Amino acid sequence: MRRPQDGLDILSRRNSDPVTRRLVGLISDTHGLLRPEAIRGLQGSDLIVHAGDVGKAAILDALRAVAPVTAVRGNVDRGVWAHGLPKTDALEIDQVPVYVIHDINDLDFDPKAAGFKVVVSGHSHQPSVEERNGVIFVNPGSAGPRRFNLPVSIAHMYVQDKSIHVELVALEV
Repeated sequence: MRRPQDGLDILSRRNSDPVTRRLVGLISDTHGLLRPEAIRGLQGSDLIVHAGDVGKAAILDALRAVAPVTAVRGNVDRGVWAHGLPKTDALEIDQVPVYVIHDINDLDFDPKAAGFKVVVSGHSHQPSVEERNGVIFVNPGSAGPRRFNLPVSIAHMYVQDKSIHVELVALEV
């Protein structure tokens, strides 16, 4: 499985390491707006996963100041800066396989059969955590401009000893 695109393997536990609880910050649909509340909510993350519709390269640069970042391209991510973003990504966090895609409707395989434990997506702006057939599906919602009457949100995914716990975090904006 491919590691985060910047090549960092900080979340791959070594055999001699004690069991460590990892915090993975999940964010999506910033649409060019990175709110200070989102930055505060992501502080302490070991890794940040952006599920697309980043909006501009400066968003990823600002997130990298908090933690290593892996991101996928969403439907609004256009231009030269976005060409380096993959449409999907597969990574492993302490032996937990995670698949990242912007629009869950574009998922064209069975993640459980492929061995994934978590699927992270965005696009709908609707924050949700749902377990289906042994796979946790997470949409952190929209952290950028408010859409409709939906909350502005991110998510925290905790990984420890192959167990996963996800919390949605509504941002006070």
